[in-house]
Amino acid sequence: MIKNLTAKGLSIESDSFQVIEGLLKGRSFSAEELQVVMRVIHATGDPQYEELMEFHPGAIEAALKAIKEGRDILVDVKMAESGISRKILEEFGGKTICLISDNDVIEAAKAEGKTRAEVAMEKAVESGCGIGIVAIGNAPTALMKIMEMVDNGLFMPDLIIGVPVGFIMAEESKTELMKRDYPFISCRGRKGGSSVAVAVLNALLRIAWSNTPA
Repeated sequence: MIKNLTAKGLSIESDSFQVIEGLLKGRSFSAEELQVVMRVIHATGDPQYEELMEFHPGAIEAALKAIKEGRDILVDVKMAESGISRKILEEFGGKTICLISDNDVIEAAKAEGKTRAEVAMEKAVESGCGIGIVAIGNAPTALMKIMEMVDNGLFMPDLIIGVPVGFIMAEESKTELMKRDYPFISCRGRKGGSSVAVAVLNALLRIAWSNTPA
C-alpha cells in the first residue's frame, strides 16, 4: 500500500478534506486542479489558496506525463525533498534531485557571488539529469534562474512549480512565471513555501498513481 496511514489517520484526513470542501467558495478548477488546491489548503491550513493558486492549462497533463515516464523532480531545498512521497515517485522510476548543500555548489556560489539556490539549479541542469519537474518553494532566485535557462533555450522541463514565499522577489518571480506560455503551477502574492511545493507534488503523484492501471 502506497499510503501508510493508520485507520485513525485516514479518518482524520478524510474529515479534514470534508471541512475544506465546506470552506471552498466555488472557484472553477478541473477535477485534478481541485485535488491539488485542496491538498495545498490541507497542508497550510489556509483556505485563501483557493483564490491564489494558478494553473497553466497544460500543467496537469504535463505533470502526469513526466511522472509516469519516470522523470526526475528537481527541488530547491532539502525541506522540499524530504516531504515528497518518494515511494510513489520511485514506483514510476523517478527520483528527487537537490544540490543546494553540495560542497561544489557552496564553493561556486561564494566564488561567483550568486545564491546557492541559483548555482544548484545551474549544476542540476548542466548534469544532464532527466529532470521532468522543477519545484521551487523557498528560493525566488532559483525560480528566476530556471526561467532564465528556459528562456535561453538551455533547459525545458515538463512543468515548473513556482511557489516561493517571502518579501524579496517572491511575488515578482511568480508573476514572471505566470506570464510564460509553458506549463506551470504557481500562486499569487507573497504566500507559498516548501510546504506548498510539496503539497502540489504529492497531489500530482497521487493523481498519477490513482490513474495507473493495477
